[in-house]
Amino acid sequence: MRSKMKTVILAIAFLSVALCLDSGCGKRQDRHARIRISGSTSIFPFVEMLAEAYEKLRPDIQVDVQAGGSTVGIISARDELCDIGTSSRQLHEEEKNGLKITEIARDGIAIIVHPSNHVDSLSTEQIRDIYSHRITSWKEIGGDDASIAFVTREEGSGTRGAFCSIIMKGVKIATRGLVQDSNGSVREVVVTSPYAIGYISLALVNEKVKTIAVDGVSPTHENLVNGKYGVVRPFLFVVKGEPEGQVKSFIDFVLGEEGQKVLTKEGLLSPLNK
Repeated sequence: MRSKMKTVILAIAFLSVALCLDSGCGKRQDRHARIRISGSTSIFPFVEMLAEAYEKLRPDIQVDVQAGGSTVGIISARDELCDIGTSSRQLHEEEKNGLKITEIARDGIAIIVHPSNHVDSLSTEQIRDIYSHRITSWKEIGGDDASIAFVTREEGSGTRGAFCSIIMKGVKIATRGLVQDSNGSVREVVVTSPYAIGYISLALVNEKVKTIAVDGVSPTHENLVNGKYGVVRPFLFVVKGEPEGQVKSFIDFVLGEEGQKVLTKEGLLSPLNK
């Protein structure tokens, strides 16, 4: 009896395995492979575009993109919580250990004000003094007799990190500033506040804000290419160890002609144009 029952159980098990194999169950190639990307909110919209373009070429690959800030991206890559971390600032020395860093593009950081603002140009020192609250009125720098409302990004933001590295030079941003968690929200504050000043990705500037020349140089794509505009930061992919498999294929796509076409069309600068 036991022997007969054992035979029946084995037959059922064999049949289940056969059906599973026939239906493709457990075959990796029949599922969507996933590439997980996390990090910089500045890079996020551009990586979404790259992901969409890549998935058209490789419908068998799913590229999941999340934003959380450059520091989150670096830590997530280091701890292998994602396949690719993104950062819009250079990594600190202590963050680099074990990570492969690839520059996929460069982006200008534009200083923006309301279109009604009469100030057209500021020096690096003046911007630093505004953000450290040493200059508090637009009248001090050729504008209206009105208080300056400066808008900044949150701690851990790659845009803030790059701004501090290039503009602040070790001087702390005053706590009086209005902190926002994305380039888009900084832009919206400036759009609705005639006496506000902020900094955002040049690629996200629109007609609702006015850009300020820095040290006499306007933040145009031409001035990024010719190297005259100095407030420029990298867009980086970071991976734990050497990229392999689908991760390497995606990075190769981004650095290739099609991927770079997506990025330069949006106003970013190819890392090849150095």
